[in-house]
Amino acid sequence: MTRTRNIRPRRPLLAGTTAVAAMAVTAGLVAATAEPAKAAAGPKLSLIAATTSITLTSWKEEPGVYLDLGTYLTAEGTPLELKVTRKSYKDPVTITQTVYEGGKAKAKVLPKGTVKDFSGLRDFAEITVTDKAGKKVLSRSEDFCPNNASGRVRPDAPATSKYPESCPTNPFTLGSVWGVEKGWAANTYAGSYTEPVMLAAGTYTAKVGVAKKYRDLFGIANKPATIKVTVQERSYEDEQSATGPASRSSASGKHAGHGAAHQAPTAHTGHGSGHAPTPAQAAAPVTSGAGPSYNVGHGPLKAAPPTLPWALKKQQAARSMRVGDTGGQTDGSRKAPALQPLSKRPAGKPSVPDVPKPDLRSLPAYGIVVSDGEKDIPGKDYLAFSANVWNAGPAQLVVDGFRSPGKAKMDAYQYFYDAKGKQVGYTPTGTMEWDPRPGHMHWHFTDFASYRLLKANKKEAVRSGKEAFCLANTDAIDYTVKNANWHPFNTDLSTACGAENSISVREVLDVGSGDTYSQDLPGQSFDITDVPNGTYYIQVLANPEKRLKETSVDNNSALRKIVLGGKPGKRTVTVPAHDLVNEN
Repeated sequence: MTRTRNIRPRRPLLAGTTAVAAMAVTAGLVAATAEPAKAAAGPKLSLIAATTSITLTSWKEEPGVYLDLGTYLTAEGTPLELKVTRKSYKDPVTITQTVYEGGKAKAKVLPKGTVKDFSGLRDFAEITVTDKAGKKVLSRSEDFCPNNASGRVRPDAPATSKYPESCPTNPFTLGSVWGVEKGWAANTYAGSYTEPVMLAAGTYTAKVGVAKKYRDLFGIANKPATIKVTVQERSYEDEQSATGPASRSSASGKHAGHGAAHQAPTAHTGHGSGHAPTPAQAAAPVTSGAGPSYNVGHGPLKAAPPTLPWALKKQQAARSMRVGDTGGQTDGSRKAPALQPLSKRPAGKPSVPDVPKPDLRSLPAYGIVVSDGEKDIPGKDYLAFSANVWNAGPAQLVVDGFRSPGKAKMDAYQYFYDAKGKQVGYTPTGTMEWDPRPGHMHWHFTDFASYRLLKANKKEAVRSGKEAFCLANTDAIDYTVKNANWHPFNTDLSTACGAENSISVREVLDVGSGDTYSQDLPGQSFDITDVPNGTYYIQVLANPEKRLKETSVDNNSALRKIVLGGKPGKRTVTVPAHDLVNEN
C-alpha cells in the first residue's frame, strides 16, 4: 500500500506477566508533597562495565555496528525512581524523583527541561571511540531508559524489579514510571532508539561516561568505563553456507537493545508477529510500548526497543508474511502463555456490584496517512490512522467470550472484582466474532470502539466499518494512575485472541495500558474518495453503545483535527499539532 507519511508517531513496548483474576495493584509512586531539592537523599548511583573487552559484529548485508558496550547504571541504598507526567497535552512533560527521608518517600521535583518526552533521559551516556593509534573516530551521546534490560548485581538484592520494562513512546502518553531497583543495574545502551555507527573491522577503545548534568543531578561519580572493542565483519551468506539456515537466527551479532529482558510482549510488533512489518513496510514509523515498549499496536510499526539484528529481523519479516497471528509468539525471543477464561460460562443472575470499574478513554488519532486503496479497493482513496483506547482504572476490564457448540459467535460477559481480586459479579456485554481477514485471524470483541470522520461542524461525514477489537495491552499510557499494572500480561494478540476453533476466550485491558490498532490493518481507515477537501476531525469513541460498565462514560471521545486536500488518486492530509503534541 502506498502511503504518504507525514509525521513519525512513536510508541512504547510492554512486557511482563500478571495474574488475570486478581486486580493488579502495583500503583505508582507514594503520594507525597514536593520537597526542595536538598530535603532528602536519593540512591547511590554508579556507572559500571560488565566487561573490559567486547566483540561487535558488522554484517555485510546491513553495515554498521550497534554500540551495546555492556555498561550499566547501578543503584544502591534505595532505588532510582522517577515519575514522568503531564497534566494535559497543553502542558510540558515534567519529572520528579522519589527520595527517602527517615524511611518515608518524598517527591523531589527535578529541573525543568530534564525530560522532553517519555522515552528516557536525553543524552545521558557520552561515548568516545579511538582507534589503535589513539585517534578519536567517534563521539556521540545516547539516551537512557532506566527501565532498560537489567539484573541483580548482588545476591541479596530484591528477586524482581517492580519497575516497568521499557519507556513508552506513544506520542499521547500521559504518565510513566522509570526505575532502577536497588541492588540492580540497568543497561545504558539506547537500543532501537539509537542508530548503528560505521566502524571498520579492527580494534578500538571505547570510553563511556555519564553527562555532567546527570552526574550533578543524581550525585554520580565522574568515573567513565573503558572497554576494548573488536569489530569483526561477517556475512550471513557465509554463515549460512558454513552452518546452515538454522544458525542464522542465533547469530552472535544479536544485540538486546533495551535488553533481552525487554524482548517481550511489549516489544511485539503489531499485537503479535502476525502484524509485524513486511519488507515493503520497512519505512513505517518507529514505535515502542507499555512495556517493554512494546510496539506495537496492531500494525506495521517496528518495535523499539529492542533493536534486532538483521538475521532476526529477516526471520520476523518471513513470519509476518504468514496469514494471521503466530500462536504464542511475541517478538521472536520468547513466548507468552495465553490468558485463560473461566472454564464455564457464568450461571445465576447477572449483577453489576458496587466495586471499582474500568474507565475507558480514547487518545487522539495519530499515524494519519492517505492510502491509495491497494489493500482495500484499488482506485479509491482512504484515510488511514492509528487509534488507541486505554483504561484509566481503577479496575481491569475483563471480558470472557463463550461459544455454544456450532455457533459462529461467542456470548461476551464483563466480570467485576472486589478489592481483594475476588469475582463478585458479571453482566452480558455483547458478542465476540471471528475475523478471518489477513492481519487479524482472531476473535474480536464487538462494539469496543468506533471511528467517525466528522465535518468542521462536528457532524458525521463518514463512519469506519471497524467495530470489533481484540484487546491487548500494547501501550503504557499512564502508569501513574491508581492501581496501574506495571507488568501487564497480555501484551499482544497471540496471548488473548484465540483460534478459530476456540470454545472460549478471555480478553483483558489492564489499568494504565491502552490498545492500539495501527493504520495498516483492514478497516482502520475511512473511504474519502467522495469526501470534499476541507477541515475534518477524526473521532475515536470508546464503548460507543455503552454496553461496558465503566467509572465514567463522559471521557470516551477524542478528536484529532485534519485538513484534506489534493485531487482524486492524489489526496493529501495535513495534521496540525494537537496542543503541544506535534506528531501525526
